[in-house]
Amino acid sequence: MSKLVARTGRHQQRYEGGCRLVAGCIPFRYRDCVENGDADSDKVVEVLMINSTSGPGFLFPKGGWENDETVEEAAVREAIEEAGVRGDLMDFIGNYHFKSKTLQDECCPEGLCKASMFALLVKEELESWPEQSTRTRSWLTISEAVANCRHKWMEEALNQFTVWLADKM
Repeated sequence: MSKLVARTGRHQQRYEGGCRLVAGCIPFRYRDCVENGDADSDKVVEVLMINSTSGPGFLFPKGGWENDETVEEAAVREAIEEAGVRGDLMDFIGNYHFKSKTLQDECCPEGLCKASMFALLVKEELESWPEQSTRTRSWLTISEAVANCRHKWMEEALNQFTVWLADKM
């Protein structure tokens, strides 16, 4: 199997109305919470977050949506590149607008971004992935994730994810 490599550069980056288009996901899994041997115990949902390379707090994998891929393909690619996970891309969670302090360019001088976020049911954690030298991954309960979100918009996406999840259970 060939080594996975992260895409770099902005030459294929999509823009819309002065915003850089971003795709990402909220990777999740079900953990059986068995206490006292009760087979009917509730399943606990955990979400996977990665460290920020620019400060404290955790993030969900996300990155630029490029011209040669669908938004879904971009979300899946970012999960592999940044978090080293593969799984089933579930539903669209929502669009979130934010301002990037670090990623401003000639197409988007204000650094405005629009992120399309999806739920991703994790089926596989890769032993090696493109950004493993700069990223660590952490499985957190939803309440832990809310408390550790680096960005307000990611917390909003997580809240919408919990609404989506409640409809699925």
